[in-house]
Amino acid sequence: MELDEMQALWQKMSEKIEQQKQLTDTLIMDMTQQKYVQKFNKITTYETIGAVICFISAILLLLNFEKLDTWYLAACGIFTMGYLFTLPIIVLRSLKTIKNLNISTSSYKETIVGFAKAKKQLLLVQKLGIYVNFILFLAIIPVTSKLMGGKDIFITGGSLWKFGFIAVVAIAMIFVSRWGYRCYKNITNSAETILKEIED
Repeated sequence: MELDEMQALWQKMSEKIEQQKQLTDTLIMDMTQQKYVQKFNKITTYETIGAVICFISAILLLLNFEKLDTWYLAACGIFTMGYLFTLPIIVLRSLKTIKNLNISTSSYKETIVGFAKAKKQLLLVQKLGIYVNFILFLAIIPVTSKLMGGKDIFITGGSLWKFGFIAVVAIAMIFVSRWGYRCYKNITNSAETILKEIED
């Protein structure tokens, strides 16, 4: 075999190896992208169901708003509706941002920077949600009491068992909120591990 033929053969083999390497890299990136997106699928489903429930509740409240016949009940109702319409949209938008991070079209550095920014935003929204949930809880009690029982608890007050129930629910909210925030942290940390495996 002559030197020119050997060089041509060597060139072809090099090109095939390079094509195979590119194909392998593309497959790895696609699999990584799929694993990354799957990390957020379950939580996105739960948040979407929660958002639908919030929107339905807000619409029902809007349809019965005239029953909130004092300024303070109306204020509680407006806050409740604002929360039920706004927070689910903010949460779903934050989830969409972090979930739609495109690994294959960005450099590793851009991916990590984009992820860090999206993670920070998502966890900040979750923290904000925890605190606003307690304000909502306090606002929704008089609204629910008026709409369901026709009673203004600011005037009639409440019995001891009602205050006990409120205290139990508030304590349960603390535990559920902390559990939910930990779930979000675990999911984002797990997704970050997937991204860091790209560099290895």
